[in-house]
Amino acid sequence: MNCFVAISGCSGGGKSTLLAELAARGFSVVEEPGRRIVKQELEGEGASLPWVDLAAFARRAIGTSIADRAEAAANRGWTFFDRGLIDAAIALEHATGELVTRRLNAIHPYHSTVFMTPPWPDIYEGDPERRHSFSDAIAEYERLSVIYPVLGYEVVLLPKVSVAERADFVLSILG
Repeated sequence: MNCFVAISGCSGGGKSTLLAELAARGFSVVEEPGRRIVKQELEGEGASLPWVDLAAFARRAIGTSIADRAEAAANRGWTFFDRGLIDAAIALEHATGELVTRRLNAIHPYHSTVFMTPPWPDIYEGDPERRHSFSDAIAEYERLSVIYPVLGYEVVLLPKVSVAERADFVLSILG
C-alpha cells in the first residue's frame, strides 16, 4: 500500500499547521518544498522565487519533491507531504504549458486519497514566503482541484474545524 499522503489545496488553508499536528502525534511529515526553496532563495540570489521566475521555481520544487520522496521511502507507516510533486508539476504546467504532471504522477504516485484544504479567508495570511494574494491562492486551488481527480485521486476536502479535529478527520479517513 502507498503510505505517501498528499495534503494539498489552497495556500494559507492550514496545511502546515495540520502537518505539525500530525508530527506531534508521531507521524512522519515532509515540509512544503516551495517554502524551503523560497527561504533559501531569499538568503541567496533569489533567481528561483515564484514571483521572479515561476518556471525555475517549479522545476526546483519538482527536484526537491522527488528527493523528499526518496528520503521518505525508509519511513514506516504514513508519511504526510505538505504539497509535493503534483503541486510542483501543476505549477510548471501553469507557467510554461509543459505537460509533465501525468508522467511524473505515473512514476511517483501518492496514496489514492488526497486531502485538500479549501479556501479559508479567516486564517489566510501573507508572509515573506507567501506574497501572492488570496485571489491568486484561490486560482491555484481551483487548478489543483481539477487535476487531482483527473489523475485518479479521490479528493477529500478538509473541514474548517480546529487543527486537532482536522487531524482526527484525516486519520479516520485513512483508517
